[in-house]
Amino acid sequence: MRAAIQRVNHAQVTIDGKIHSRIDRGLCIFFGVEKNADDTDLAWLINKIVNLRIFNDDKGKMNLSVSDIDGEILLVSQFTLYASTKKGNRPSFIQAERPDHAEKIYFKCLTMLDHKMAKPTQSGVFGGDMKILLENDGPVTIIIDTELKW
Repeated sequence: MRAAIQRVNHAQVTIDGKIHSRIDRGLCIFFGVEKNADDTDLAWLINKIVNLRIFNDDKGKMNLSVSDIDGEILLVSQFTLYASTKKGNRPSFIQAERPDHAEKIYFKCLTMLDHKMAKPTQSGVFGGDMKILLENDGPVTIIIDTELKW
């Protein structure tokens, strides 16, 4: 699994010209599922996201997590995180999980984030045509790949 995590002042998902979901200060996470990902990978990723210290403390150091600041999370499915551009100019998505299985993992991720954060996680629509508007704070963008956890 891969997550592109952006520290944001605010973010929103718009579908068909209407705001579907929005957050204020927190994390906008683009989430992709690779073939053969499992629950162990998901649990590790959720724990890493919730405890990632990328918010500034009162001394200006990145020392606080999204939990510490009582921030919000917006989770957006994005299979294109598994684009391979090794050959040619058209990306291949052969490493991305099948949509039916990836959707189950996406919803499990939402549920686990809700539980860990003790509040609802905002989301996009799996497989939907979404417009994402965000204000990256910093900018701070962190990529986490469960294949690199060991």
